[in-house]
Amino acid sequence: MPKIIHYRKKCIGCGICHEMQPALWRMSKKDGKATLLKSIPKKEVFILQVNDIILQQTQEAAKACPVRIIKLL
Repeated sequence: MPKIIHYRKKCIGCGICHEMQPALWRMSKKDGKATLLKSIPKKEVFILQVNDIILQQTQEAAKACPVRIIKLL
């Protein structure tokens, strides 16, 4: 099953992922960084298993991220 990998520690809080996919991302009021909803933390990364449709939609958000911290597997 495909996965979205989010390196949250390196997030700069630009919010483009949230703007492009508000159902998948939230901006934290605490530190201003993006949070991948329903993801599982593994050390300093957050992993979310998704279907192929969501993975394709997330490709645009991953390309738009200025610090390239969204990876797709």
